[in-house]
Amino acid sequence: MKFINKIERKFGKYAIRNLMFYIIGLYILGLMIQLFGGDFYYNYLSLNVSKILTGEVWRIVTFIIAPPTDSSLIFMVFTLYLYYMIGTVLENVWGAFRFNLYFFMGILFHVIAAFLIYFIFGENYEFTTYYINLSLFFAFALTYPDMEFLLFFVLPIKVKWLAFIDAIYMMATIVFGYGFQFLPVQMQYDMLMPLIQLGIVPSPVIATAALVSVLNFVVFFLLTRNYKRISPKEIKRKRAYKKQVNIAKNNMIHKCAICGRTSEEFPELTFRYCSRCKGNYEYCQDHLFTHEHR
Repeated sequence: MKFINKIERKFGKYAIRNLMFYIIGLYILGLMIQLFGGDFYYNYLSLNVSKILTGEVWRIVTFIIAPPTDSSLIFMVFTLYLYYMIGTVLENVWGAFRFNLYFFMGILFHVIAAFLIYFIFGENYEFTTYYINLSLFFAFALTYPDMEFLLFFVLPIKVKWLAFIDAIYMMATIVFGYGFQFLPVQMQYDMLMPLIQLGIVPSPVIATAALVSVLNFVVFFLLTRNYKRISPKEIKRKRAYKKQVNIAKNNMIHKCAICGRTSEEFPELTFRYCSRCKGNYEYCQDHLFTHEHR
């Protein structure tokens, strides 16, 4: 944590403010390319390691314009709004530098994972931004676990339960991806179709890809493990305390030590403490300068 604070003091001024606004702009650009550009994204912009090694190094960055989903245009609009909201909230809570660090760390992990998959498994796994956005969702769920979303725009469900379901799915993808090949052949045959129907492909390549979002999430929160002081829960507690203190101050009844009038009975009067009296003696405006000091 001290290391993060140190680099934030040194490089925090270079953080991109309102980063998610620009990211959503890139997603919209990527959507337009997918709608009207045919295979242009996959031919020239995707994270293809074999082509990066031939000199197309811009792919290390340009892959992030892939929109978070390829569903209908209406669903895409809601998805973009959701991730803009999530990113903006996280930036407001953490600060621009920490949010920048989290997001770009996710991109770095994706690039590293793509190269590892290429050299270990000999495959070009062209990452999109799916796992980056999933790691944002996990971070949001940890920060605001009790916030409710409307599932299917009807059923209210807390974010922490949605994240829990995603986490189970991710862990199953990782476990079966790496361990499926070690199961007996008959068990593999019996389990393959049910897993695929659940959306879990038992592949070490996909398992490595899924591990990326988990590592990004885990590593960041290990580096910033005492982030509790800037968590919404802690901020809410401090605001509630200040509010109670202000209410107590506003509800305090002042009483003049001479005439006995109080601020409750005479709210138009001004009351002050006398600095020359020994003790906490309070006087109304009529006796503040006329009383005998005690």
